Amino acid sequence: MINQQLLNPQSIVVIGGSNNEQKPGGAIVRNLKQGGFKGELHVLNPKEDMVQGIKAFHDMKDLPDTDLAILVVAAKYCPDYVDYLCEHKGVRAFIIISAGFGEETHEGAILEQHILDTCEKYGAALIGPNCIGLLTTKHHSVFTRPIPALSPKGADFISGSGATAVFIVDSAVSKGLQFNSVWSIGNGKQIGIEDVLQYMDENFDPERDSKVKLLYIENISQPDRLLEHARSLIRKGCRIAAIKSGGSESGSRAASSHTGAIASSDTAVDALFRKAGIVRCYSRDQLTSVGCVLSLPEMTGRNVAIVTHAGGPGVMLTDALSKGGMNVPMLDPKVGEDLKAQLYPGSSVANPIDFLATGTPEHLGICIDYCEKHYDNVDAIVVIFGTPGLVPCDEAYAVLHEKMLTCKKPIFPVLPSQNIAGREVKEFLAKGHVDFPDEVDLADAMIRVINTPKPATADNLCPEVDIDEVRRIIDGIKEDGYIAPDQVRALLQAAKIPVVPEAVSANCDELVAAAREMGYPIVVKVVGPVHKSDVGGVTLNVMDDEQLTAEFNRMMQIPDATAVMIQKMISGTELFIGAKYEPTFGHIVLCGLGGIFVEVLKDVKSSLAPLSQPEAEHMVRSLKSYKIIQGTRGRKGLNEDLYVKIIMRLSTMLRFATEIKEMDINPLLADSENVIAVDARIRVEKKK
Repeated sequence: MINQQLLNPQSIVVIGGSNNEQKPGGAIVRNLKQGGFKGELHVLNPKEDMVQGIKAFHDMKDLPDTDLAILVVAAKYCPDYVDYLCEHKGVRAFIIISAGFGEETHEGAILEQHILDTCEKYGAALIGPNCIGLLTTKHHSVFTRPIPALSPKGADFISGSGATAVFIVDSAVSKGLQFNSVWSIGNGKQIGIEDVLQYMDENFDPERDSKVKLLYIENISQPDRLLEHARSLIRKGCRIAAIKSGGSESGSRAASSHTGAIASSDTAVDALFRKAGIVRCYSRDQLTSVGCVLSLPEMTGRNVAIVTHAGGPGVMLTDALSKGGMNVPMLDPKVGEDLKAQLYPGSSVANPIDFLATGTPEHLGICIDYCEKHYDNVDAIVVIFGTPGLVPCDEAYAVLHEKMLTCKKPIFPVLPSQNIAGREVKEFLAKGHVDFPDEVDLADAMIRVINTPKPATADNLCPEVDIDEVRRIIDGIKEDGYIAPDQVRALLQAAKIPVVPEAVSANCDELVAAAREMGYPIVVKVVGPVHKSDVGGVTLNVMDDEQLTAEFNRMMQIPDATAVMIQKMISGTELFIGAKYEPTFGHIVLCGLGGIFVEVLKDVKSSLAPLSQPEAEHMVRSLKSYKIIQGTRGRKGLNEDLYVKIIMRLSTMLRFATEIKEMDINPLLADSENVIAVDARIRVEKKK
């Protein structure tokens, strides 16, 4: 429940404000005063008459009516303050800094719930408890430092951790990244990250609001809401980057399928972020570097020109960009000759453009102009300019400032001389610019941004999937665990996934008759053990009745064998599709090369069901082994369109069969015409 009393209060009271600026209560009063809060500022402190020049009230009964209350007192006192302030002083927004609530003890959780109940009763907003506060252009209600430069064009930052928020802001300040707001949600008892995103989405004003959102997330409790509002904001012109920590549970939980061994809750986060169009980061510096990239005009392509007066950093940047799938293209030689004639002898104009350590600010401007106006194969410009200690950088940074304001192509400044040119860098940042002190860190950020797909289109369900039949089969399953081969086959057929002709029986004569009908050669597989190959339960190219009988007798002796399956022997390239149900997220769908290589190579891509066609295509085309699917060394490519359709059909089936917890289709045999499921396992759980 986010309201105007929280966002733009006309009056604030600090409960527990003090003269000691080394304590949270004193630091908040200091920050509110230094931040220029324009409303009425009150302080409640029973032991002080004046707090930092403000008259202190000794009793809450003497307080005037107030919009926002900031509580910096022991947890046990907070419920009484909230009750009284809501009922008698008209307070409709609270920021509770205090710790000692549900994050620590059961008793603390009871106090926290009492506060929430009161806030809900009176329609009051609640940030926290156990947070550092809220920082906006209207009021600096935080007890921490640094206070970053604030601007409506700066980033909105929402953090699930107060201390981490401080460290991320500190990293951002050193790079010049400005903020519009910093939200520390603490325990998030009422207002969580999803709530803030929803408010920003539903109240988004493209003329006034920040278009960069940064998130630090420790727990995704409502992935559907996160997806909905992140995707909506991005479609409205915003750009979002996020860290999701806590994804390294001791590898994957013990799992009995290939998919279960690969997929994890962190895989689900990856899939969610891709579906939403969120740039995923893994460290504070990554997040703030990506935030700086997002604050600049958007790159429209992957071609980068590098302008530098230091050869080494240009080469390192070229290497890093190239490894990440970006291009540092050769520039037009004819245009290059014209450019070279205007630079000092020895300059290089191939790309990187190196105008030498003795190059002048004028040379810098000329190089940028050529990249902007004369090279059509350039989408973005990186300028690396420090100082070799010969001259101050003021004039060069003035040129860079002017070019960043006027050029249509985005310019990414790398200013490596933080010590020698510290004053000049600081003045450059004060003009509203950002800086990337390390060129390889910049490359990493650019690559993360350019490789993040646009938000997925609205979820498309495949109409050819027989949902009623899927539900009939699922409802008819009585026991949890891996379902019988005939049930697997029926589900695949209901989903319109092609399957190889097969027969299953515990009677050898029945299988011989079926083999004669489908025609030799055939494949013989044991039914019962999950990993058939591991127990010698798969035999290829069985050519006649005698060999089939021998294999039947052998396989029925394998532990846990219940029957034998025969399938028509077909050939093709082995592919794989799998799925795993992740609580709160839904099904993760994976694809890649099949056979034993699924776990060996781990070249798989994932997304959340249901999948639109662009999502399924992106999964397939992002595989390192995609060239095999396309066709290589004179071999025909595989039927990619059908593979994509099968992925989509499977994801539609899963949307209506949440009882399916794990499944593999491995392998699918594919050639230029067909993609056929040869083997599949499906595990269901129906017990609540």
